[in-house]
Amino acid sequence: MRSTLLHFALVALLGTLSTAAQAQGAPSSQPLASLPGDVTTLQIPAGHFVTLGFHDVRDDTRPAVDRDPYAISTERLASLFDWLAANDWHSISLDDIEAAREGRRPLPPNAVLLSFDDGLASFYSRVFPLLRAFGYPALFAVETDWIERVGRGDRVAAAATDPVASQLEEGAVIGGDGGGAADEVLYNGRERGAEGFVGWDQVREMQASGLVEVASHTDDLHHGILANPQGNVEPAALTRRYDAASGAYESEADYRRRVHADLVRSAEIIERHTGVRPRTLVWPYGATNPVTEKIAREAGYRFTFSLGDQRLSTPSSGPDFGRFLVMDDPDPVAVESQVAQTVDPPRRIQRAVQVDLDYLYDPDPEQVNANLGALLDRIQAMQVRTVYLQAFADPDGDGTASALYFPNDYLPMRADLFNRVAWQLKTRAGVDVYAWLPLLAFDLPDAERQQQLAVRARGSDGKSRIADRDYRRLSPFRPAVLALVRGIYGDLARNTPGIDGILIHDDAYLAANEDAQACDPAARWPGGQRALTDCDLSARDKTRALIDFSHQAVAAAREYANLSNRFRVARNIYARVVLDPTAESRFAQALGPFLDNYDEVALMAMPYLDDADMARDDRSASRWLDDLVDQVMRQPMGLRKTVFELQAYDWARDRWIEPGRFKAWMHQLVRRGGLNLAYYPDDFITGMPAFQPTFEGMSLNEFPYSTSRLRSQP
Repeated sequence: MRSTLLHFALVALLGTLSTAAQAQGAPSSQPLASLPGDVTTLQIPAGHFVTLGFHDVRDDTRPAVDRDPYAISTERLASLFDWLAANDWHSISLDDIEAAREGRRPLPPNAVLLSFDDGLASFYSRVFPLLRAFGYPALFAVETDWIERVGRGDRVAAAATDPVASQLEEGAVIGGDGGGAADEVLYNGRERGAEGFVGWDQVREMQASGLVEVASHTDDLHHGILANPQGNVEPAALTRRYDAASGAYESEADYRRRVHADLVRSAEIIERHTGVRPRTLVWPYGATNPVTEKIAREAGYRFTFSLGDQRLSTPSSGPDFGRFLVMDDPDPVAVESQVAQTVDPPRRIQRAVQVDLDYLYDPDPEQVNANLGALLDRIQAMQVRTVYLQAFADPDGDGTASALYFPNDYLPMRADLFNRVAWQLKTRAGVDVYAWLPLLAFDLPDAERQQQLAVRARGSDGKSRIADRDYRRLSPFRPAVLALVRGIYGDLARNTPGIDGILIHDDAYLAANEDAQACDPAARWPGGQRALTDCDLSARDKTRALIDFSHQAVAAAREYANLSNRFRVARNIYARVVLDPTAESRFAQALGPFLDNYDEVALMAMPYLDDADMARDDRSASRWLDDLVDQVMRQPMGLRKTVFELQAYDWARDRWIEPGRFKAWMHQLVRRGGLNLAYYPDDFITGMPAFQPTFEGMSLNEFPYSTSRLRSQP
């Protein structure tokens, strides 16, 4: 181990410690951030801070091609520290955040919290000298099992990278013997012994400096575990372990006990070696959800850090904070640019494909794998951003869920397939995945119970009967239905914690003579306890009731959704109610309330579905799409939040839309101001709709508006 003085001299030779050197009376040099022509304009809002997350620091990194995309060079890190000082950005500690939270003193301007993960030796040899030179505090998160094991001579394998980067290799449970030599950890595909990690004496030295706060990075949750029968390996902190021998999943109680025991064990080890019990937990892979956050509080952690979407933090926005993950050996300008994306985020332009999992399913596992390969190849080639992935089974095509593609306590499971496909799409195709689920259209195994809870319609004779309009739906006014749907949504997210959102199916509608269930004594407003005193509900009442019902269902999923993803909710809406607002009485849907309540409104921009005769006159379809855009444009946030979902298939004539026409529709919507596009269906096995015109129509490369134009639009 080199001495601190030698390391200080090594870093100083890089010529990047100018600001700190001036403060210590050393020969000065011009700060890098003040070079001619360098202009910095970004200011972090007052009272806010950002957290930068680092991993390894090396002298031999190779940007863009390095084996470890999370490593930063010593020179680049020193340059960043120098840049912070030169541009009035201030490194803060957790004590500063806590003091601001309690009102004892405000945060300094442009506050930045520095954090370093994994307990690597480079933090002591390369980072700590820089912290002392600049007087910067930092959070140091250690995976206690790694440090303990390399010191004891046990064998261990671990994957210390983001699972989205496909480092959690499929088909192998990481966390057992990784094939490395004794006393070594398999880290980013390479063996590391004791020299690769800090020793506890070094940890104590850094802690005693007052600059370094030691945090837990868990004891042994920084790896993947078997998540499903197909062999996907997913983050241990969020995944219910699948036991291949028994074919069973870890129970909820066992899962919570496992995570809690790990967090307590890590805190005890750190306290035993340092004399201080950690108050902070940094989640491996940034993976956490409301359930794991509760477990962390029960284990005694006051603060937690993930890679959550809310990366621009205030002291009171915690105790769970998001972080920026520093990747690809960035220079200071690149880091500033990354922070700017949160301080002043650009408009998110959506490109989505709605995919039937029924197309992929097959009783033969080999055929499933072949179908999955075809889907991944097509989605990668199409370069879309999101897949709305069917999570329910509908083999007869009636739109009603008779089974599900994930383990649950309510409906039959056709196959345990959704988690595998969603994980592969995220890690291999690099897209966001929304689970496409009904809200009301579920076929219960108990036919008598189905009839008891079904939406009912009042006839002209004044009597009510089960509604038979398109989908078979359950009543949103029966508490038992809400409990069932909440359970389904919760089971979905529990078994697929990595999903990015939910697309609510187009089954959530009520006609003027529906739902007579509101008159039943057992009826309740969705999520409330009060009986409905007036069961003659208006169209807007029903619209509001369905929205409230959806919020309750989605809340159950959010309990298990990874906070590192921005969990978004989209809802289908019929074009008829957008073109003719009086149609709300026939559907209990309305564009304005949908825009107010959902992240995205997936507008079914399907001209031939709305009027099959349009297929005979393409000009009629074109005018119809223009009218649709005009109506959306009149709504606040209309263009920003509406996804125009085109039909790729003409169901009335049982044929695919002509490729040139399909592409022309997309270009027309974009020319008229439509920002977000999607289409349905996609037959990835036969390659329909035709790839090239569809790709050209969906491509963001040809998007005609500049970023500044997008920022100015409503």
